Amino acid sequence: MVIGAADDREASEKCAALHECGADVVWISAYSGLRDEDVSDAYFVVLTPADEVLAARLRALADRFKFLFCAIDQPKYGFVAMVATVKSGRARIAISTGGASPRVGAQLRATLQTALDDTFARFLDCLAHSRRRARVKYAGSEARRAAMIKTADGFDVEVRLTYPEWFLDELRCLGPSVIER
Repeated sequence: MVIGAADDREASEKCAALHECGADVVWISAYSGLRDEDVSDAYFVVLTPADEVLAARLRALADRFKFLFCAIDQPKYGFVAMVATVKSGRARIAISTGGASPRVGAQLRATLQTALDDTFARFLDCLAHSRRRARVKYAGSEARRAAMIKTADGFDVEVRLTYPEWFLDELRCLGPSVIER
Protein backbone atom coordinates (compact mmCIF):
# COMPACT_ATOMS: atom_id res chain seq x y z
CA MET A 1 0.00 0.00 0.00
CA VAL A 2 1.30 3.44 -0.93
CA ILE A 3 -0.13 6.50 0.80
CA GLY A 4 0.48 9.80 -0.99
CA ALA A 5 -1.28 12.44 -3.05
CA ALA A 6 -2.26 11.67 -6.65
CA ASP A 7 0.29 14.22 -7.92
CA ASP A 8 3.06 13.01 -5.57
CA ARG A 9 6.07 11.97 -7.70
CA GLU A 10 7.54 9.91 -4.86
CA ALA A 11 4.29 7.96 -4.40
CA SER A 12 4.10 7.33 -8.13
CA GLU A 13 7.71 6.05 -8.20
CA LYS A 14 7.13 3.77 -5.20
CA CYS A 15 3.99 2.32 -6.82
CA ALA A 16 5.89 1.66 -10.05
CA ALA A 17 8.81 0.03 -8.22
CA LEU A 18 6.50 -2.21 -6.21
CA HIS A 19 4.50 -3.16 -9.33
CA GLU A 20 7.75 -4.00 -11.13
CA CYS A 21 8.64 -6.59 -8.51
CA GLY A 22 5.19 -8.17 -8.69
CA ALA A 23 3.40 -6.53 -5.77
CA ASP A 24 -0.35 -5.99 -5.84
CA VAL A 25 -0.33 -2.28 -4.95
CA VAL A 26 -3.14 -0.14 -3.56
CA TRP A 27 -2.48 3.60 -3.83
CA ILE A 28 -4.39 5.71 -1.32
CA SER A 29 -4.25 9.30 -2.54
CA ALA A 30 -7.10 10.68 -0.40
CA TYR A 31 -5.45 9.80 2.88
CA SER A 32 -7.12 12.42 5.08
CA GLY A 33 -9.95 9.94 5.68
CA LEU A 34 -7.68 6.92 6.22
CA ARG A 35 -9.27 4.44 8.61
CA ASP A 36 -7.40 1.90 10.72
CA GLU A 37 -9.09 -0.96 8.89
CA ASP A 38 -7.73 0.37 5.55
CA VAL A 39 -4.28 -0.89 6.57
CA SER A 40 -5.26 -3.81 8.83
CA ASP A 41 -4.54 -6.45 6.15
CA ALA A 42 -1.57 -4.71 4.54
CA TYR A 43 1.78 -6.44 4.20
CA PHE A 44 3.81 -3.30 3.48
CA VAL A 45 2.79 0.36 3.79
CA VAL A 46 4.74 3.28 2.33
CA LEU A 47 3.91 6.82 3.44
CA THR A 48 5.31 9.56 1.19
CA PRO A 49 3.97 12.86 2.66
CA ALA A 50 5.99 14.39 5.50
CA ASP A 51 3.02 14.24 7.86
CA GLU A 52 4.36 13.52 11.34
CA VAL A 53 0.94 12.92 12.88
CA LEU A 54 -0.02 10.41 10.20
CA ALA A 55 3.42 8.77 10.36
CA ALA A 56 3.12 8.29 14.14
CA ARG A 57 -0.38 6.86 13.73
CA LEU A 58 0.73 4.47 11.00
CA ARG A 59 3.70 3.34 13.08
CA ALA A 60 1.35 2.43 15.92
CA LEU A 61 -0.89 0.61 13.43
CA ALA A 62 2.13 -1.22 12.01
CA ASP A 63 2.94 -2.47 15.50
CA ARG A 64 -0.68 -3.45 16.06
CA PHE A 65 -1.43 -5.07 12.67
CA LYS A 66 2.12 -6.36 12.03
CA PHE A 67 2.81 -4.78 8.63
CA LEU A 68 6.10 -3.42 7.34
CA PHE A 69 6.21 0.37 7.39
CA CYS A 70 8.28 2.88 5.44
CA ALA A 71 7.82 6.57 6.21
CA ILE A 72 9.77 8.44 3.53
CA ASP A 73 12.20 10.95 5.08
CA GLN A 74 10.83 10.17 8.57
CA PRO A 75 13.12 7.46 9.98
CA LYS A 76 11.78 8.14 13.46
CA TYR A 77 8.56 6.35 12.47
CA GLY A 78 9.34 3.94 9.66
CA PHE A 79 11.43 0.84 10.14
CA VAL A 80 11.84 -0.21 6.50
CA ALA A 81 14.03 1.84 4.17
CA MET A 82 13.33 2.15 0.47
CA VAL A 83 16.41 2.22 -1.68
CA ALA A 84 17.08 4.41 -4.69
CA THR A 85 17.31 2.12 -7.70
CA VAL A 86 19.31 2.55 -10.88
CA LYS A 87 18.00 0.52 -13.83
CA SER A 88 19.71 -0.18 -17.11
CA GLY A 89 18.49 -3.12 -19.15
CA ARG A 90 18.76 -6.16 -16.92
CA ALA A 91 20.98 -4.41 -14.33
CA ARG A 92 19.68 -3.07 -11.03
CA ILE A 93 21.76 -1.16 -8.50
CA ALA A 94 20.25 -0.31 -5.13
CA ILE A 95 21.50 2.72 -3.19
CA SER A 96 20.86 3.56 0.43
CA THR A 97 22.44 6.08 2.78
CA GLY A 98 20.72 4.48 5.74
CA GLY A 99 18.52 7.54 6.04
CA ALA A 100 21.51 9.86 6.56
CA SER A 101 20.97 11.85 3.37
CA PRO A 102 18.28 11.17 0.78
CA ARG A 103 19.87 14.01 -1.24
CA VAL A 104 23.17 12.13 -1.52
CA GLY A 105 21.32 8.94 -2.47
CA ALA A 106 19.41 10.84 -5.16
CA GLN A 107 22.66 12.33 -6.52
CA LEU A 108 24.29 8.89 -6.68
CA ARG A 109 21.24 7.48 -8.44
CA ALA A 110 21.06 10.30 -10.99
CA THR A 111 24.76 10.09 -11.82
CA LEU A 112 24.77 6.30 -12.14
CA GLN A 113 21.56 6.38 -14.19
CA THR A 114 23.21 8.76 -16.66
CA ALA A 115 26.36 6.60 -16.86
CA LEU A 116 24.45 3.34 -17.26
CA ASP A 117 22.81 4.36 -20.50
CA ASP A 118 21.46 2.36 -23.45
CA THR A 119 25.00 1.42 -24.48
CA PHE A 120 25.55 -0.27 -21.11
CA ALA A 121 22.21 -2.08 -21.40
CA ARG A 122 23.21 -3.30 -24.88
CA PHE A 123 26.60 -4.41 -23.51
CA LEU A 124 24.84 -6.55 -20.88
CA ASP A 125 22.58 -8.06 -23.55
CA CYS A 126 25.66 -8.98 -25.58
CA LEU A 127 27.31 -10.51 -22.50
CA ALA A 128 24.16 -12.57 -21.85
CA HIS A 129 24.21 -13.81 -25.44
CA SER A 130 27.91 -14.70 -25.13
CA ARG A 131 27.18 -16.55 -21.91
CA ARG A 132 24.45 -18.63 -23.56
CA ARG A 133 26.82 -19.50 -26.42
CA ALA A 134 29.62 -20.39 -23.99
CA ARG A 135 27.30 -22.71 -22.04
CA VAL A 136 26.67 -24.70 -25.21
CA LYS A 137 30.22 -24.56 -26.60
CA TYR A 138 32.01 -25.34 -23.33
CA ALA A 139 29.36 -27.37 -21.46
CA GLY A 140 30.76 -28.66 -18.18
CA SER A 141 34.24 -27.31 -18.93
CA GLU A 142 36.42 -24.86 -17.00
CA ALA A 143 36.98 -23.14 -20.38
CA ARG A 144 33.47 -21.66 -20.10
CA ARG A 145 34.50 -19.54 -17.11
CA ALA A 146 37.64 -18.36 -18.89
CA ALA A 147 35.59 -17.46 -21.99
CA MET A 148 33.19 -15.35 -19.91
CA ILE A 149 36.02 -13.55 -18.14
CA LYS A 150 37.66 -12.80 -21.49
CA THR A 151 34.36 -11.44 -22.86
CA ALA A 152 34.24 -8.79 -20.14
CA ASP A 153 37.93 -7.86 -20.49
CA GLY A 154 38.25 -4.16 -21.21
CA PHE A 155 35.16 -3.13 -19.25
CA ASP A 156 36.04 -0.62 -16.56
CA VAL A 157 34.32 1.84 -14.25
CA GLU A 158 35.69 5.19 -13.09
CA VAL A 159 34.31 6.94 -10.02
CA ARG A 160 35.14 10.43 -8.77
CA LEU A 161 33.56 12.00 -5.71
CA THR A 162 33.53 15.70 -4.82
CA TYR A 163 32.86 16.77 -1.24
CA PRO A 164 31.56 20.08 0.14
CA GLU A 165 34.17 22.47 1.54
CA TRP A 166 32.80 22.26 5.11
CA PHE A 167 33.51 18.52 5.10
CA LEU A 168 37.01 18.96 3.67
CA ASP A 169 37.67 21.51 6.45
CA GLU A 170 36.53 18.95 9.00
CA LEU A 171 38.89 16.35 7.55
CA ARG A 172 41.79 18.81 7.66
CA CYS A 173 41.06 19.52 11.34
CA LEU A 174 41.27 15.83 12.17
CA GLY A 175 44.88 15.64 11.02
CA PRO A 176 46.59 12.31 10.49
CA SER A 177 44.67 9.46 12.05
CA VAL A 178 46.00 6.36 13.74
CA ILE A 179 44.23 3.06 13.24
CA GLU A 180 44.20 0.88 16.34
CA ARG A 181 44.75 -2.81 15.77
